[in-house]
Amino acid sequence: MADTLAVITGASTGIGYELARRAAEDGHRLFICADEPEIEHAAEKLRRLGATVETLIVDLSTRHGVDALWERIADRDIDLFFANAGRALGHAFDEQTWEQIKTRIDLNVLQTTSVLHKVGRKMAARGEGRILVTGSIGGFVPGPHDAVYDATKAYLDSLCYALQDEWRDNGVTLTCLMPGPTETPIFTRGQNRLRDAPITEKQKADPAEVARAGYDALMAGERGATPDFGSKVVKMVSGLVPEALKTRIHRAGAEPD
Repeated sequence: MADTLAVITGASTGIGYELARRAAEDGHRLFICADEPEIEHAAEKLRRLGATVETLIVDLSTRHGVDALWERIADRDIDLFFANAGRALGHAFDEQTWEQIKTRIDLNVLQTTSVLHKVGRKMAARGEGRILVTGSIGGFVPGPHDAVYDATKAYLDSLCYALQDEWRDNGVTLTCLMPGPTETPIFTRGQNRLRDAPITEKQKADPAEVARAGYDALMAGERGATPDFGSKVVKMVSGLVPEALKTRIHRAGAEPD
């Protein structure tokens, strides 16, 4: 696979890095990006595995950031695309500034959709390509104290299933990875108050295992992957449990102490 290219966003740590590692182990050339300098450290670790790695430090919550990424990859044949960049906040809705809310929506919804549109059109024109989007099992549950994040993930989960149907005959596959709480920096990064919530004390999924499940599902052409038992249960019963009960359960885990 020496001539195949995998592009991974949000690849400096956590699930994104582990997805890049899986692609490297499969022999793909890598283009990885994130909004922090740690992406260079991730690249060095991947190069030690023998991978060819290009990097870009870019803020994909902005139009300028998306344009900068596209400028680097627009003329390349992208075989695998991993839309993994995303942020949470973990505040009560009325405690957040509008700028904080807007940044999450811009990254998780607006600009992710923009990149998917660009990459999807390019792959469709070639008649081949594989895309994995990191959604969340949170998209199936109303999320007090993480309401905007869960709402953005509900959008991504829904978008993925719709595009799977639209693209069923054009050679492009799209897989939605829907993990539950995973041991990644998302809980402690920046001003995320989830660091003070009960959920941080509970056992969380291993990002390497989450990435393995997502990568394997992608390569098998599967529509979705819920990598841990808890996520599978939530997805299975989400349509059966009243919204008010799901909301109370989420609040119990996400409300800061």
